[in-house]
Amino acid sequence: MGGNTVQVGRIGCVTVITLNRPERMNAVNQELRSALITAMQVAEADPTIRAVVLAGAGGKAFCAGQDLTESAAMQWQDLVRWLNAQRDMYQSVRDLNKPCIAAMNGVAAGAGFQIALCADLRIIAPTTRIGQPEVKAGLASIVGSYLMTLHVSHTHNVAMSLGGELITGERAYEIGLVTELAEPDAVLSRAIEVAAGYAQLPATALRVSKQRFREMTQAGFDEAVMAGIRAQLECYADGDPQRAAAAFLERKRP
Repeated sequence: MGGNTVQVGRIGCVTVITLNRPERMNAVNQELRSALITAMQVAEADPTIRAVVLAGAGGKAFCAGQDLTESAAMQWQDLVRWLNAQRDMYQSVRDLNKPCIAAMNGVAAGAGFQIALCADLRIIAPTTRIGQPEVKAGLASIVGSYLMTLHVSHTHNVAMSLGGELITGERAYEIGLVTELAEPDAVLSRAIEVAAGYAQLPATALRVSKQRFREMTQAGFDEAVMAGIRAQLECYADGDPQRAAAAFLERKRP
């Protein structure tokens, strides 16, 4: 599926969807984005799947965010299409009518952090670092800051969105961004265990409950996506994202 950028496994009635670009810390590019959407749609359509776990390959990252190789080549003419594709990726997680647990087995930043925020529960190691560093890449923090409003106070949201610093899993648990802490080598197994427990609950009750949560937040999410398009067009017109991406790639060059 998707050139193997996303791998799908099965443990009983739980499916494990793994972002699989470990050499790029599972960063999001077009191929991974499309493959994740497809995997989520397949899981939704299969009645024998009762819960989903999202994970990242390689142990170092759940997902380090947007692949800057892709965004560095972005022209402003491509921006609306690209941001709508990002929106479709997040929406595919939101649209799942089955319990979805993010096993944050490594860094989760930017787009990766936002994927995890779209899941129902998040399990993480105390020392894992997560956050919303868009401003450091010259991008406005719009969709991510909206998703954080569903979990944390305005005070913490502002600090993370404007400062762009990553916080530890322990701190994320303290402020309500994540559901549960687990030891690093137990994050995935614990997420599967939790998913298996939810999979035993009545499916219709879970589906209707999830649909109601989505109804309560969909208008805000849609508005944030539109606001994000306007904001990122302004940022790209100024040139900061292009300069930040070019500088990052130059530092990474052998």
